[in-house]
Amino acid sequence: MMTTFTRKRRTAAALGLAALMAVAATAGEARPGGSSSMGSRGSRTYSAPAPTTTAPGMAAPMQRSQATPGPSMNNPGYAQAAPQRRFGGGFFAGLLGAGLLGALLGGGFFGGLGGIASFLGFLLQVALLVGLVMLAVRFFRRRQPEPAMAGGYARSGPGSGPGMGPLGGLGGGGGPRPLPNPAQRDQVGIGPADYDAFERTLTQVQLAYGAEDVATLRRLATPEMVGYFTEELQANAARGVINRISDVKLQQGDLSEAWREGPTDYATVAMRYTLRDVTVERGSGRVVGTGDPEAVEVWTFRRDRGGPWLLSAIQQTR
Repeated sequence: MMTTFTRKRRTAAALGLAALMAVAATAGEARPGGSSSMGSRGSRTYSAPAPTTTAPGMAAPMQRSQATPGPSMNNPGYAQAAPQRRFGGGFFAGLLGAGLLGALLGGGFFGGLGGIASFLGFLLQVALLVGLVMLAVRFFRRRQPEPAMAGGYARSGPGSGPGMGPLGGLGGGGGPRPLPNPAQRDQVGIGPADYDAFERTLTQVQLAYGAEDVATLRRLATPEMVGYFTEELQANAARGVINRISDVKLQQGDLSEAWREGPTDYATVAMRYTLRDVTVERGSGRVVGTGDPEAVEVWTFRRDRGGPWLLSAIQQTR
């Protein structure tokens, strides 16, 4: 009898552990790249992109990249990031070590869970705490002032439409760091057709990721980025969830910098866009997480020998 009860308790603890891990996983942003910065920007991978009107602050350093840091890739004030740790890694590890391991061994959180009911109550407390943390993060994000549009391109204002390209001079606008002049910013000659390609890729990458369409992602991004996306999709599958993305719309964007390295052109673009981002259970379709309806990210594209632009990096803003 005691053995049967112990097995049931361990089974309940294992199920609770899986539920808690799902909560932790869906607490962060679920869109491609989530809350991390990843990819490569050629020799500028570990250098800070130039500020723009859309993203006047500093982009987060690369957390995942196949590029090797070298003397030419250093930039004062922009230290290389430590290996990636997703939101809640250390925090949830502590909770799991204190509570869940104790439950599996017969003890419990703060001296004993006292049974399945107490254990489920513990999980509920953790879920509530996660919710409060995410609400606080989103609150402080939205308190940041919206930068005025002084350059770049947009699709939401009067007169906007396909082929519009940049609006006004790229050298204007305020920010915590001086904006470089247009000649320093664009060494390639980015035009309206390029901006249209960047916008299409933004939308197509998000939709392909939400559809788990790896073949389309291979057409739109470098093999390195496809590898990161595939890892994230496989992690979602292991958790029994799928990230649904729809209604992607670019609201504002401008060029950070464009340069040439041998036969390869690079263009780094800051983009503010809106989207519908939800995580659902694969079997039931029940919504288990939602992402922010708006994002500001810095995307880098590369083009080899006049070929199509491919997404080569995504950096979060801070």
